[in-house]
Amino acid sequence: MTLERRLSRIFRQDGRALIVAIDHGLIDGPTKGLEQPAETIRKIIAGGADAVLTSYGLARRFARELGPLGLILRADGAATKLGDKEQPTPLFFNVEEALRLGADAIAVSGYPGSQREISSLENIARAVQKAHAWGVAVLAEMVPGGFDSGPEFRTTENIALAARLGAELGADFIKTPYAENFSQVTQSVFVPVVILGGAKRGKEQEMLSEIKQAVDCGAAGVAIGRNIFQAEDPRAMTAAIAAILHTGASVEEALHILQGAK
Repeated sequence: MTLERRLSRIFRQDGRALIVAIDHGLIDGPTKGLEQPAETIRKIIAGGADAVLTSYGLARRFARELGPLGLILRADGAATKLGDKEQPTPLFFNVEEALRLGADAIAVSGYPGSQREISSLENIARAVQKAHAWGVAVLAEMVPGGFDSGPEFRTTENIALAARLGAELGADFIKTPYAENFSQVTQSVFVPVVILGGAKRGKEQEMLSEIKQAVDCGAAGVAIGRNIFQAEDPRAMTAAIAAILHTGASVEEALHILQGAK
């Protein structure tokens, strides 16, 4: 299978992708909303998800349920919430293992500006070399300063630098935080950029507005986890986001989808 064919299982013909991240168990262990993975997967499929980003264990155990979705395998590891988060993040799984699962892409994180900068960027470079030899796509999750970084790291300029760096290392698409004036990010990167969701939010309108703004600034979609699978109705939340991405719905129209499900 070619790289382009695998990417077409993640991105629709409109060039956009609604990726649901369900790899949180690798760090948090038991996670609210993922206690019954099969049930959650069915809900996001019903809502119109395009792909999932998940762990090896979930991809292997729930292969049948995940069948309709594009599959992105988390290839690198990180310390759990009990461990030392400054430790290097090695590659846990290789492209051959991803292929055995039927994955379309592997995901590797990069942390420019952190103590793990060099080791994480080396992971991306190695992953790209090996994955592209087999026609497997690579998602680079580029987070300036790391996931625990403060607002001083997550400036538009730093995010643009991180996203461009992932593309320069050969990643096929980028996952990165959203920032104001996001067009500065998308216009400086020559591969698709999707925004990450981050911590669970209390205000649905705030998140949907951010997604709409990102798309209007050239973002190719989202890779969101807790704000979908921990939502009151994961199916409806997925459907609301899909409407913004794929049908050009307004924030008000997306909110109507949520309200109609309650």
